[in-house]
Amino acid sequence: MREGEIVRVSGTVVFGTGIPDIEVGEVVEVGEDKLVGEVIRVFEDTFAAQVYEPTSGLKIGDPIFGTGKKLVAELGPGLLSNIFDGIGRPLEELLRLSGPFISRGIKAYTLPRDRKWEFKPTIGSGVEVGPGDIVGVVQETPYLEHKILIPPNTRGVIKEVFEGEFKVDEPIGILEVDGVEKELFMYHEWPVKVARPVAKDGRLPPSTPLITGQRVIDVLFPVAKGGAACIPGGFGTGKTVTLHQLAKWSDTDVVVYVGCGERGNEMSEVLTEFPELKDPRSGRPLMERTVLIANTSNMPVSAREASVYIGITIAEYYRDMGYDVSLMADSTSRWAEAIREISGRLGEMPVERGFPAYLPDKIAEFYERAGRVRVLGRPERVGSVTVVGAVSPPGGDFNEPVTTHTLRFTGVFWALDADLAYSRHFPSINWLKSYSLYVDSIIDEYVNIAINKNPRLKEVWPNVIEEYSRYRLDAMDILTNANEVESIAKIIGEKALPDDQRLLLLTNELLKEGLLRQNAFDPVDSYSEPDKSIMILKAIIDFHRMSERLIKENVPLDRISELPIVSKIKRVKLDEKRFDAVASLLDEIKAELSKVASEYRVSISIE
Repeated sequence: MREGEIVRVSGTVVFGTGIPDIEVGEVVEVGEDKLVGEVIRVFEDTFAAQVYEPTSGLKIGDPIFGTGKKLVAELGPGLLSNIFDGIGRPLEELLRLSGPFISRGIKAYTLPRDRKWEFKPTIGSGVEVGPGDIVGVVQETPYLEHKILIPPNTRGVIKEVFEGEFKVDEPIGILEVDGVEKELFMYHEWPVKVARPVAKDGRLPPSTPLITGQRVIDVLFPVAKGGAACIPGGFGTGKTVTLHQLAKWSDTDVVVYVGCGERGNEMSEVLTEFPELKDPRSGRPLMERTVLIANTSNMPVSAREASVYIGITIAEYYRDMGYDVSLMADSTSRWAEAIREISGRLGEMPVERGFPAYLPDKIAEFYERAGRVRVLGRPERVGSVTVVGAVSPPGGDFNEPVTTHTLRFTGVFWALDADLAYSRHFPSINWLKSYSLYVDSIIDEYVNIAINKNPRLKEVWPNVIEEYSRYRLDAMDILTNANEVESIAKIIGEKALPDDQRLLLLTNELLKEGLLRQNAFDPVDSYSEPDKSIMILKAIIDFHRMSERLIKENVPLDRISELPIVSKIKRVKLDEKRFDAVASLLDEIKAELSKVASEYRVSISIE
């Protein structure tokens, strides 16, 4: 180590001197307790480092040590089912070493050094290997097989490979690199602020939907695997619960949840709830495919920035094994606030709302690491990282810098609405402000996935592939037009409106209650299968189209709205029979409206 000394302390930013060859991004150890920090600026005679631990007690003249290393993540077996702090230290290990309060300067390996893993090689000696090649597998959890990769910057020939139980720091083979024999381990390190490389021309278009089980998302504003989504909302609008739902139900192989600067009670809820959740696909604990990173609001502000990069690096690592990964970042606003605070302590010129001029670059750098790609190495495989970032705009102002810049680099905008939240409509995603740029490329695949999971969908709705897109657009049109009609109704009263406009309001209510509103705590309604969501949409739009024909034949809307089927449409989402219940509902809609047509002697075909 090279030793220098502290010349100035400004909160979590420490200025040092005496290490002339220090580099930006280098990890330093600060003070007698050797607090972990990272160099963020280098000046002519001094350098500035952000410290990831409390800096109280540091003074001018204290030592500062340059390690010559970058801030890295340890990548290998032992990440899943674990909970880490913002710089990758496992919280259970910290509890064992220092008790419930984390001591300053405490060191802990990310991966457990005392646990042995059963390593099974998939290649033999004499094989030439390159970046990303799979050399063996470890059953990390009963759910997921961990593939041991050649590090992205390594190429050589396998001289010897071992089989059996090993710790992560015990060699599993010998690799000859440029004539020099090196030991091969089950883990490797990677700098967290450098995106892991992919195959040449490896970026693939977004063509597969991420099934979330949340109807307002899957039906109206879907996100693709490998896409990036922004979910902004003010206090109390349900950002965290929505992210919890996505983490629980998204059809990905691995979930990385980053609590960046969130309140401690919210993170404690995550840490206590997730280990008890059952994975709907395997029936096993959800934690077996989850990595949690907890950096609460009372932790050092600098560690917020590190937590986001640690999370995305872990996500890329599992992507490189060929898995689909979803990353939930809650919230990127706290991360941006950390950037603003550090920038201020460096004396940099602020721009809008005090944020530094390079804030858009930081946000872009993060979201650009999402994607569906062909990864490095053999055998050929495809993996994806889907990033969902929550934004907490002060006062719910979507025009503030973090929200506006995030929108530039994400393909989905789920705008949470305070009025919807206060009226107990959750998820409180405003259908008039939200959008998805992935709809056209994934909508047909969404229907195909639903048919593959339940072939009866094609039997009940033979033309579902051709007609689903039109039904979805009809629902959006009804929601948009009903909003205008509601404005008029507030002035003149709903009874004064013509029946066709009143029908818009009725269908709008059915869409909101029967399709868009979803109870995250209801065992049936918490997750909605694609076939069920599609059928609920069909039931509501069919009801609207049939009722529209009757109204044109002078059937009063009051006669239609009093039908028992109206309340059934609102409640069918809670029926435990799921798909069968909605399929039966379609028949009831046709039967009841046909009865009304006969009652008024209307010669119109109800289909």
